[in-house]
Amino acid sequence: MLALTTPTPPAWLETVLANFDDFLIDHAACERKASATGMAFVVRYPDRPLLLEPMIAFAREELEHFHQVYRLIAARGLSLRPDEKDPYVEPLARWVRTGRDARLLDRLVLGGVVEARGVERFGLVAEGLPAGELADFYKDLWRSEARHVGLFLRLARELFGAEAVEARVAELLALEGRVVQDLALRPALH
Repeated sequence: MLALTTPTPPAWLETVLANFDDFLIDHAACERKASATGMAFVVRYPDRPLLLEPMIAFAREELEHFHQVYRLIAARGLSLRPDEKDPYVEPLARWVRTGRDARLLDRLVLGGVVEARGVERFGLVAEGLPAGELADFYKDLWRSEARHVGLFLRLARELFGAEAVEARVAELLALEGRVVQDLALRPALH
């Protein structure tokens, strides 16, 4: 697991629990985007067989999570919304370098860091909800996100070596910490 440099403030969970419907809608969008990210690796790097099976499986799992969250949304009589710019992911995405290999390394590291923040926040949500199906669902997502962190970083290390990966991880974790400190509190995963 990655050691995030900045913990999520307790007020974030209070905001989420007070506006859980909005959180669910944002959560669904994040799961759908994560699935698309997995398929983007497949489309952009078809010549990297090491990536293909794991990223297809990742995309399918994230799509299933989207479907599960969508069912929660529909059961509450809510609707999905058009995508909005993500104030968390956007500055992190600007950190990604150009050049085919540099971009691949950075996108894998970015995936691991974003999933690590998801691990932390899904854990907080699971602990903050009353015991029951919804809390259990978020515990399951917490476990899944933890596996995804490992997936992204393992693939990065296999393709680029541990030293290159750790250097980029350290750099991105520092940036990610600053981004989290500056984020406005909102009922959103990021």
